[in-house]
Amino acid sequence: MKTYHVGLIGAGFMAKAHSIAYDGMPMFFWPAPGMAVKKTIADLTEECARDAAQRLGFQQGTANWRDIVEDPEIDIVDICTPNDVHCEIAVAAAEAGKHILCEKPISRTLEEAEKMRDAVKKAGVINMLAFNYRRTPAVQLAKKLIDEGAVGTILDFRGTYLQDWSADPDSPLSWRFQKKVCGSGALGDIGTHVVDMARFLIGDFDEVNARVATYINERPLQTGSADSLGNVKGGSGPKGKVDVDDQCCFMINFKNGAFGTIEATRNAWGRNNFITLEIHGTEGSIYFNYERRDELQVCFASDGGDRRGFRTIYTGPAHPYGEGLWPIPALGIGYTETKIVECYDFIKAIAENKQASPDFEDGYQIERISDAVLRSGASRAWEKV
Repeated sequence: MKTYHVGLIGAGFMAKAHSIAYDGMPMFFWPAPGMAVKKTIADLTEECARDAAQRLGFQQGTANWRDIVEDPEIDIVDICTPNDVHCEIAVAAAEAGKHILCEKPISRTLEEAEKMRDAVKKAGVINMLAFNYRRTPAVQLAKKLIDEGAVGTILDFRGTYLQDWSADPDSPLSWRFQKKVCGSGALGDIGTHVVDMARFLIGDFDEVNARVATYINERPLQTGSADSLGNVKGGSGPKGKVDVDDQCCFMINFKNGAFGTIEATRNAWGRNNFITLEIHGTEGSIYFNYERRDELQVCFASDGGDRRGFRTIYTGPAHPYGEGLWPIPALGIGYTETKIVECYDFIKAIAENKQASPDFEDGYQIERISDAVLRSGASRAWEKV
């Protein structure tokens, strides 16, 4: 079985999720398409890198991400950094002939996304963008039902991603509130997840009409480099400007004629990770709520009038990825399992020399949509993607 040496850049929350996935993938999917060897992890300082290597199971740490890109033994460069260095790292990794897994969103701007897409195409390396929520078995089942025609022609799509971790004005000014680092706020951070699933399930966007808002214009400056995600208070010290969106809501005209809406906010008290999808077709409807991720609710027009209504399918062995997950429906999967499935698909793509999905081309297309949403938020008009 082929082994692939991994260099991971960034040692925060996502690094933990990716590290678990590399270890867990062969436990769930055996025989595995390949084995990942966690060789080097990069963080901001040598001390932090050494700590991350010990904590996350890497052979060594470094404070210079270029040590990973330039290492001839490294096969995979895994990017788990803030958005402002995605482009520089990805282009360098592609030019060095490395396969690339990059956290979402692909970049801060459309120009950066285009550079990243062009670099991996020119180099011919396998690349994947880490939109892991689409790999939830219930979402994959929804895709299967749609492709089989079970709900007929799609009429409309309704998606939300609601969180409350930034609703408190005392939450610190992390990099996620700074345009120079993140590019956009709720739109790029969480809204793009729903955009990815809408493209995956329904199809390409034609035009959007958006409302974009910032509710909290300044926040306490954050101390330390760790991303607190609202779990600590900033206190009464100096504050800095928030220059990205707290909320976005937009209508969509899909190229295939379907209509849709997406809402994303990090200021919804009481909502933790509330990702929902509702799809209506001529022959039925589908509903998914990530906070109940083992369930897919379906209703079909062919159901008799005396029993018509949503019924719940609990995902398990009979459903997508069921051969590798838990042996009984509704035993429960979590965030970690979606990252394990993502890792499996990525390593499998490398082993078979077939492009992964979603890739940097998808990331570029999603950035085009994000750009149109922000333009529409400013113009208050329909904007072409």
